[in-house]
Amino acid sequence: MYEMSLELSDADLVLRIGQGHDPDAESEVCRRMGPRIRLYGLRHLRDHAAAEDLMQQVLIVVLQALRAGRLRESEKLASFVLGTSRMSILEIRRGTQRREKLLEQFGPEALIPTSSWAPRLDHERLHGCVQGLKERERWVIVMSFYDEKTGADVARFLGVSEANVRVIRHRAIHLLRRCMGEGE
Repeated sequence: MYEMSLELSDADLVLRIGQGHDPDAESEVCRRMGPRIRLYGLRHLRDHAAAEDLMQQVLIVVLQALRAGRLRESEKLASFVLGTSRMSILEIRRGTQRREKLLEQFGPEALIPTSSWAPRLDHERLHGCVQGLKERERWVIVMSFYDEKTGADVARFLGVSEANVRVIRHRAIHLLRRCMGEGE
């Protein structure tokens, strides 16, 4: 592995990943780009945990793009990583602004579920139900509701159509409701 970092340029790594499954090349991209992403995240998010999350999210997106051969100019890997980091931070900020706007509009009491209008959620049971889903269903649910990704983003990530994402999401929600005892 150490020898690979001395031998191969970023462009060579991109080409190797694009040609097929190459875990060594993927690991090397992560080793080279991870610290850069983390530093960029620290600079812009000012939070270590958020910077770590950003690094993981960006590396997943970058590796998926490289595997699919979507980087046209292989020598511009660092620029692609920076652009992906920048776009990810913008998405994070948009989500934060959207939540703050809703808080202003509806007030903090709108975030606190009361027994009169919302049942108390059994988080452990929900966790078990989500873990019981198939991997693709789990990705769609997590990316849609936790990461707040659009159907198009989820479709690109999974390499399926948006219509397929909607079908997977619908079926997964149905399974979660049944698992939680609501669909009976």
